[in-house]
Amino acid sequence: MTGYLLQAFIYLVAAVIAVPIAKRLGLGSVLGYLMAGIIIGPIIGLVGSETATIQHFAEFGVVMMLFLVGLELEPKMLWGMRHKLLGLGGLQLGLTSIAVFAICLLLGLHWSVALTLGLLLSLSSTAIVLQTFNEKGLSKTEGGRNAFSVLLFQDIAVIPMLALIPLLAVPELMASSEALANAAEHHPELSLVAHLPTWAYTLVIIASIVAVVVGGHYLSRPLFAFVAAAGMREVFTATALMLVIGIAALMGLVGLSAALGTFLAGVVLANSEFRHELEASIEPFKGLLLGLFFITVGAGIDFNVFAQYWWMVIGATLGLIVLKGAVLLILSFIFKIKGSDRWLFALSLAQAGEFGFVLLGFSQQNAVLSAEIAAPVALIVALSMLLTPGLFILFEKVILPRYQNQENQQPNDTIDITGTVIVAGIGRFGQIVNRLLVANGVETVVLDSQFSQVELSRRFEVRSYFGDASQPDLLHTAGIEHASMIVIAIDDQERAVEICKMVKRNHPHVKVLTRAFDRGHGYRLHQAGADFIISETYQSALELGREALQQLGMHPFSSHHIKATFEDMEQQHHKELYRAWEKVTEDDKYVADFRELYIQLNSRISEAFAKDNHSGHDIEDRGWTPPPKDYTDELEVIDPTQVGGDSLDDVNLDR
Repeated sequence: MTGYLLQAFIYLVAAVIAVPIAKRLGLGSVLGYLMAGIIIGPIIGLVGSETATIQHFAEFGVVMMLFLVGLELEPKMLWGMRHKLLGLGGLQLGLTSIAVFAICLLLGLHWSVALTLGLLLSLSSTAIVLQTFNEKGLSKTEGGRNAFSVLLFQDIAVIPMLALIPLLAVPELMASSEALANAAEHHPELSLVAHLPTWAYTLVIIASIVAVVVGGHYLSRPLFAFVAAAGMREVFTATALMLVIGIAALMGLVGLSAALGTFLAGVVLANSEFRHELEASIEPFKGLLLGLFFITVGAGIDFNVFAQYWWMVIGATLGLIVLKGAVLLILSFIFKIKGSDRWLFALSLAQAGEFGFVLLGFSQQNAVLSAEIAAPVALIVALSMLLTPGLFILFEKVILPRYQNQENQQPNDTIDITGTVIVAGIGRFGQIVNRLLVANGVETVVLDSQFSQVELSRRFEVRSYFGDASQPDLLHTAGIEHASMIVIAIDDQERAVEICKMVKRNHPHVKVLTRAFDRGHGYRLHQAGADFIISETYQSALELGREALQQLGMHPFSSHHIKATFEDMEQQHHKELYRAWEKVTEDDKYVADFRELYIQLNSRISEAFAKDNHSGHDIEDRGWTPPPKDYTDELEVIDPTQVGGDSLDDVNLDR
């Protein structure tokens, strides 16, 4: 018992130290687990002999991962992504598998071995890529969205791969003592189909799949409702684990992949009202077991093999990255992925993935790959994953700046129109302002420094021009001398302030309306001379808060009055907050003063609400017609220089 506890302690210490460090360095948690395993295994030698046994247990994390993947695959979402899933994802998987298969055949490998290697090396690392996208804000780019489609198809494709690999068994390996030992470990005595004829075996498999689908659809809801009624979260967690373990065991008893069964169950439950609670219950176990799995992979890397075949491993790893990158680049041209997104798409998916380790172990168990082949291939997979952060650095430091420079160096469009209003920025904020103006007959001149955004807006027949609104010559060409207003709706906070200063200095007759990122940015725009400033989230947050009060049973008139009162109180204390902000420095005293003033403001707002609630006005039955006189008296026109308030968490105290 003590020995097991000591081993568990070593694995957990390695994870606790290595993973946070890897995350801070931008390497991702998966690489942190791999490095932890390498350190405590081959380098220090604290673990190693027991890794194979632990890995069999930790592989259940992969089963849980596929269950969670299934939960995410709602039929409507899959149907909407069908073209990219089947086209982009299918071609990537197929072309890469064929290329690796052909190379392996040329090297003299058996065709079933070559096909298996082609399949497992065609997969990319879902964990590393998606996590890196989220950390670097690349998920919403065109390259990021297309990469996600490919990764999703790959995750789904693992299921038929697990079903296909046992059919590729090599007779020589099946006859070896190693294959016999692996077969003994599978405990055939627990099989329900070991001695059944082929027709009966087929019926049992069909019945098992039908049982999972029908049971998941009709029996899961009353089961979860019964458990949820008890109000004990730990029992619900136990039920979720019972479901996954039970389905995995059923699939094992009938000779099918446990991952196949749990994935199918996840898809069936994707539309269940208990889906999110299931995800929350399974996620911690999945993450811990997957982390343990990756640690055992790192601890099991044989550096003796690397020392013996280092030239082959390094060459094969670089060759794999180049091959997969070339296939992805070709597909980017076919599917019209342009600019820097093309390289992001290609480089982000050029590595092998964590499912490669799973398929390697599964292939050895089913007598498809020998240990002599699996050992160097595991090194290739691990090394390609270790190089992935370098590929993202290559994209960020070398490729992306070149495309940005090309956009910046591109000559400004020839602006052949003038308008009453110049709109700087045609993103998610500016396009709404522009549509409102154009719909009311206002002539606008739209500028944006992102060429891709200009192209996109033109596709929707929005007349826009490429150019940097901070350049005086461009504003002159756009007719700033004859315009009456400029709307600044760009994402760059510093450039927004610069444009505001320049316009008010050179063209004081032009009204400047601009959005602010937060309160601090709004104050800086106010200093620059903006005529009207609005926080990009202020009005929407106020409206949502008003709706929340109304949904909780408050009369509509009351909720609107409270909203107006809140805005009025913010306006009354605007100058106080602004003067306090002007004094904010790194000195903690001024920061504390600003915080104290902010707290006082919130207290005064609460007092105003309490006073209104006890004013004796019978507005619940009065409705909207007519509103009480004292209510309308309180609604004053807001000063154009009023800056929308934010929560204290969003206040930027930097000047």
